[in-house]
Amino acid sequence: MRALLLAAGLGTRLRPLTNHLPKCLVPIHGTPLLEYWLEALISQGIEKVLINTHYLEPVVRQYIGKSAWFPYIELVHEEALLGTGGTVLSNQNFFRGEAFFMAHADNLTIFDLAKFVEQHSVRPKGSEITMMTFKSPAPETCGVVELDGQQLVQAFHEKVNNPPGNLANAAVYIIEPSVVGWMEALGKSQLDLSTDVIPYYVGKIFTYENTVYHRDIGTMDSWREANRDFPHKLGH
Repeated sequence: MRALLLAAGLGTRLRPLTNHLPKCLVPIHGTPLLEYWLEALISQGIEKVLINTHYLEPVVRQYIGKSAWFPYIELVHEEALLGTGGTVLSNQNFFRGEAFFMAHADNLTIFDLAKFVEQHSVRPKGSEITMMTFKSPAPETCGVVELDGQQLVQAFHEKVNNPPGNLANAAVYIIEPSVVGWMEALGKSQLDLSTDVIPYYVGKIFTYENTVYHRDIGTMDSWREANRDFPHKLGH
């Protein structure tokens, strides 16, 4: 399986950290977020990782050039942001018509890829995406999901007060090639997965709950929390 790590965002909520550092390289215990992702994915069997860049692209390119994971990585630069779905579409040849893993590189997570893939393989007929979920301590800041008895997403509640539960979208997915075909048929070059694609697939999104660790490093508060509660060593 191949993977797409989305790393092109501006990271405005992480300023001043991101004044001179792309958010994918923001450090947790001195190690960049991107390093945690690459170690987790490649050590668990992902054969190739595509990383998109935009903000401070030379910094990301320099980091990757010195990385031990360099042989497993392809970089693609976006002069203008294409949106998460647009990035998938413009690089669809990279996925070779196969199911692929996709995540935002500004998340920090510990998960078992084999179990995630296994969950995707037993998804109910008709479901074409498997979404990682997690129990959030602050569900009002997340996209909370409602599931049916088959663990299929039936509704989303994006950053609302008093959401009906605390099971949230981790923005980590395994996506079937049929979804890419549907996106291509829209005839748009700029697409956002969360607003243009995911709503259409409600009822056809299977879920896998991450019960180990997941955090969106989107704000300074979350970054500080991660530096307090995330394990120090890679692979643990």
